[in-house]
Amino acid sequence: QVQLVESGGGLVQAGGSLRLSCTASGRIRGINSMDWYRQGPGKQRELVAAISRGGSTNYADSVKGRFTISRDNAKNTVYLQMNSLKPEDTAVYYCKMIDRITDYWGQGTQVTVSS
Repeated sequence: QVQLVESGGGLVQAGGSLRLSCTASGRIRGINSMDWYRQGPGKQRELVAAISRGGSTNYADSVKGRFTISRDNAKNTVYLQMNSLKPEDTAVYYCKMIDRITDYWGQGTQVTVSS
C-alpha cells in the first residue's frame, strides 16, 4: 500500500503564491505519473497539472503560465508552485500518483484565494 500526504494549502490574497507538496510512502514499486487535481465548490474534479517520470509536463489551460509542477523522484515527492492566484483557483487540491498500474490519491488540501 502507498500513502500520499499533502501539505502547503491555505488562505492567500489574489495575486499571491502558494506551494503545494505531496510525498508518497509505503510499498512503492515505481511511480510513473504524478498529477495534481482540484475540485472547486459545486464543480467536478479537474486535472490541473501532470508530470511524467521523465519530466514531461501538461497543464490545464486555466493555469498555464501561472502554475509549475515539478517532482523529486528520489524523495517520491511532487510539487505545485502556484503564482498569480485568482479567486477561481479556490478549491481542494488533490495529488494523484500512479505506482505501476495502481492509482493512489492524497487526502486533499484546501486552497482559498480571497479577492
